[in-house]
Amino acid sequence: MIIKTEFTQQLNLEFPVIMAPMFLVSNEAMIESAMRSGIAGVFPSLNYRKENELGDLLKRLNSYKNNTSGTYGVNLIVQKTNPLYEKHLEVCVMHKVPFYITSLGSPKQVVKEAHRYGAKVYCDVTNTEHAAKAAEAGCDGFIAVGQGAGGHAGPYPNSLLIPTLKKQFPEMPVIAAGTVTTGSGILSMLSLGAAGISIGTRFIASKEATVTEAYKNSVLNSGMKDVVLTERLSGTPCNIINTPYAKKIGYHQNFLERWLSNNATTKRYFKMLIQFRGLKKLEDAVKPGNYNNLWCAGQTVELIDDILTCDEIIKRLKDETLQAKTELDKIFH
Repeated sequence: MIIKTEFTQQLNLEFPVIMAPMFLVSNEAMIESAMRSGIAGVFPSLNYRKENELGDLLKRLNSYKNNTSGTYGVNLIVQKTNPLYEKHLEVCVMHKVPFYITSLGSPKQVVKEAHRYGAKVYCDVTNTEHAAKAAEAGCDGFIAVGQGAGGHAGPYPNSLLIPTLKKQFPEMPVIAAGTVTTGSGILSMLSLGAAGISIGTRFIASKEATVTEAYKNSVLNSGMKDVVLTERLSGTPCNIINTPYAKKIGYHQNFLERWLSNNATTKRYFKMLIQFRGLKKLEDAVKPGNYNNLWCAGQTVELIDDILTCDEIIKRLKDETLQAKTELDKIFH
């Protein structure tokens, strides 16, 4: 089954799905699976922070991509608080990454560099204000991050956010991110006007993901009620599984932290500190034997009950989408 949308035509894909970028989860084997399955695999550049690590990976992915029907992309945190942003962008441009997703800041520099060699740039947006700024910067599409998404999540459901974005920006392709992990979910987002769907949490429960078995089992055994928003990791609302450690540290910044985060003099440096501490906590949490568990996940944990290879997950998504369309066709006369 081949589905044609603005998004699949931009990136020459067979199926309108992104394997979403996940900090400390996305890896080379997962991205290769996405490419050979005809979808787009995206990883955060911050998963590769050692010297030459990112460049070496991009060389291998470019070579692998030549023999596949999919593509890959890189997620860049473009906030000034990311100390590796400019260095990682330079490496990505050098290796001509075909596709970017930008988060938490202005995409202007990424758009400028990417468009020099024909790469596409999609921007995370959670509301129309973010979308307007991204469109003004020249992006090629939006990632509509709705309620229930794993990691940084938006305040609005995609059933409302996607039609709103399509109404205000009718020429801009929109990718739905959040609360989709089945083929029927994919079909529902396409019916709302989405040109593609970004799926992350489902791939945590994959054989290729190198996170701990405890993390994977938590995805299998948790329900939607077990996923909560916290500000403690980055200062921005982020969905995590409500582990005992998450309950212990709380979900909100205290008065002093909020003041430091908003004060014109201190906010840049304090946000850098908060994000550094948050990343360190997440890094520690994926190591075996660590009991201070902070695990990012979306509300779709409710629907995930097995661990499969990424190839099997993508095939199931394709089969379920076709089945959902077949079942839907039966009620129209």
